[in-house]
Amino acid sequence: MSQSESVRKTETIPQWKQDEVDELVDFISSYASVGIVGVEGIPSRQLQAMRRDLHGSAAVRMSRNTLVERALDEAGEGVEQLTEFVAGQVALIGTNDNPFGLFKQLEASKTPAPISAGEVAPNDIVIPEGDTGVDPGPFVGELQQAGADARIQEGSIQVLSDSTVLEAGEEVDQQLASVLGEMGIEPKEVGLDLKRVYSEGVLFTPDELEIDIEEYRADIQSAASAARNLSINATYPTAQTAPSLIAKATGEAKSVALSGAVESPDVLGELVGKADGQVQALVDQIDDPEALPEELRDIDTAADDEAADADDAAEADEAEAADESEADDAQADEDTTEEAEADGDDEDDDALGTLF
Repeated sequence: MSQSESVRKTETIPQWKQDEVDELVDFISSYASVGIVGVEGIPSRQLQAMRRDLHGSAAVRMSRNTLVERALDEAGEGVEQLTEFVAGQVALIGTNDNPFGLFKQLEASKTPAPISAGEVAPNDIVIPEGDTGVDPGPFVGELQQAGADARIQEGSIQVLSDSTVLEAGEEVDQQLASVLGEMGIEPKEVGLDLKRVYSEGVLFTPDELEIDIEEYRADIQSAASAARNLSINATYPTAQTAPSLIAKATGEAKSVALSGAVESPDVLGELVGKADGQVQALVDQIDDPEALPEELRDIDTAADDEAADADDAAEADEAEAADESEADDAQADEDTTEEAEADGDDEDDDALGTLF
């Protein structure tokens, strides 16, 4: 701080100014995040609408820049770093939301607006390719003078290719402002322009706050997945990976027990099944039953008996089904015969009735 600034800030100020500073200090101290926003070029009515839209999530407080600087210095606790950005038409903004949410809300509230002569282009200004919808006339010359590739074709003025007529940072002249207005091109955005915001000991720039939420979430999920895999592969137990590590260790221990034929209650059934399968495979490879030990002959015989029993059961089921089918057919024939006899009796009764 220069000597002149020190004298200016320590001299006695009018009571109304001190009251205003006190109110600004209270404003700054009542929010978790405090920032500086630019309000240049925003019409008063539109600014009031923006303040209403922010109601409930953020508040905007305007005052003289000198008083804002003094309030920031008096509030202290790091927020005085914002004094560097109190220049031009600015205001204080406070919120209890995080700075990222505040930035996103302010950006979403911005609206396109026409640019006037003398203003600086915030971005490259491009007149797009296509039909302008303007009838042939002097306007084609104005487009060409502005730098657009314009021609008269098919009864109207058309721009043959996208034409950059002004680069970012350059000043707009009256002729270009008139052409852009005629074309309905609004190259700037009007809204609260966040310059800096101070929150929880950190001074954030707009570039740091401008993040893609979905991309950021995907990066976090990817990092969490990679960390989990690393923890499991390195056998580093945590609350999140302990169940997976236990399951992995259990599976590996079981594999070792089966490979080493360790007689453990957890794998005994599988060991017996494995041994039975190996014995059966050995029996199937020997053609001469007499060459087998008696115990293995029993296994082979038992297997054959089981197969024979299965075949007998299948044949019995088929015979039973055939018998049932024949019985159903016989019953159907009997029912048909009875119906025919009944019909004959009815006809005889009808004939007798006619005679008498």
